[in-house]
Amino acid sequence: MKKRTCSFLLILSLSLFLLSGCTASKSTTPTNADQTTSDAEPQKPLTKVTLNEVAHSIFYAPMYVAIERGYFKDEGIDLNLVCGFGADKTMTALLSGDADIGFMGSESSIYTYNEGAKDPFVNFAQLTQRAGNFLVSREEMPNFSWQDLKDKNVIGGRKGGMPEMVFEYILKQNQLDPSKDLSIEQGIDFGSTAAAFAEGQGDFTIEFEPGATTLEQEGKGTVVASLGESSGFVPYTAFCAKKSFIGKNPDLIQHFTNALQKGMNDVSSMTAEEIATVIEPQFPETDRSTITTIVSRYANQDTWKDNLIFEEDSFTLLQDILESAGELTQRAPYETLVTTKFAKEAAHTKHNAQH
Repeated sequence: MKKRTCSFLLILSLSLFLLSGCTASKSTTPTNADQTTSDAEPQKPLTKVTLNEVAHSIFYAPMYVAIERGYFKDEGIDLNLVCGFGADKTMTALLSGDADIGFMGSESSIYTYNEGAKDPFVNFAQLTQRAGNFLVSREEMPNFSWQDLKDKNVIGGRKGGMPEMVFEYILKQNQLDPSKDLSIEQGIDFGSTAAAFAEGQGDFTIEFEPGATTLEQEGKGTVVASLGESSGFVPYTAFCAKKSFIGKNPDLIQHFTNALQKGMNDVSSMTAEEIATVIEPQFPETDRSTITTIVSRYANQDTWKDNLIFEEDSFTLLQDILESAGELTQRAPYETLVTTKFAKEAAHTKHNAQH
């Protein structure tokens, strides 16, 4: 096996930062200095909440702004952030009780509901409204069309995973048959696709950040299309909890959602540079310039909503995508798996604060 160059090793290490960024649990527990209050106004004890996130990514910038600016603490929450390294593991943590709230693609709640879950997972806040991956070519293609993928080899995602399903949905919307009109490589590990492409495999690759930006910085590829823009407003990631947990802890869920909304508010009014400066501590292995580039790319494609309300149209589109991929046995009811109560209240509070 030939030796890889130093440049390739850099690409590989940066491609894996989604995982390396969350190898340890993070907590917003206040420091001793934070806990200092006057005798007249003693600080109320914080409620510990364990949040299991599917991956640690700049794609989720509003949540990290809320963490870094202390909004969860302000809402009375001591947030313990744990990375699940995949939706299946995040769901397992919820099922076992190791996590109170899960953050992942809402298709997981549909799957468990269709499998007969007696205590379904209810989505109460939607963070992203676009897919977060990009199509990278070896050369600049200013007039790129999805038809350009005909007869090409593309490094994709695992079968049944949201990135791959969104990609195939886009292909079908552009009159391409994923199984006949092109070759999709689905056997490469998520964290290794950028490195494989840099070594010469595939004509195109589907990349999350920082893989796409890293390939461009190394002169190994160019982003030619955004899957987020091409697929429409997809509820790519949302916060969910067991129906029973929400029923027993409505105030806690409301305070959690309020903190998220504050992060969303900030992101909507900040520059990419300002956002990068705030969330930089969450990504110590990535320089601020790269974080800024990635934030800008996500902001430009309208990745983040100005509220956390999970609309029914988005839920319908999600199920259209699952159905198109052959992953949906039956449609799940929106009113059972989504509640907008908490997000609407948080948005209402924001509106009142502005006036």
